[in-house]
Amino acid sequence: MKMNMGTVDRAVRTGAAVVIGILLLTGTLSGTVAIVLGIFAIVFLLTSAVGFCPAYYPFGFSTRKKETGGK
Repeated sequence: MKMNMGTVDRAVRTGAAVVIGILLLTGTLSGTVAIVLGIFAIVFLLTSAVGFCPAYYPFGFSTRKKETGGK
C-alpha cells in the first residue's frame, strides 16, 4: 500500500473529523445524518493515520508531493 495523501489532505481530513466529532458529542447532529457523518469521521481519521485513501487508488490520484531524486 503506497501512500497517496499529502500533509494538507491529511490535516483537512483530521480537522473535519474533529469538527464532526464535536458536533456529535454536543448533540447538534442526530438521527441518520449523525450516523452517516460519524462513519465519515471514522474513515477520515483512519485514512489520515495511514496516509492512504482507497478512493484515490483506482484513479491514480495522489495529493502527496513528488519525491525529487536529486542530491
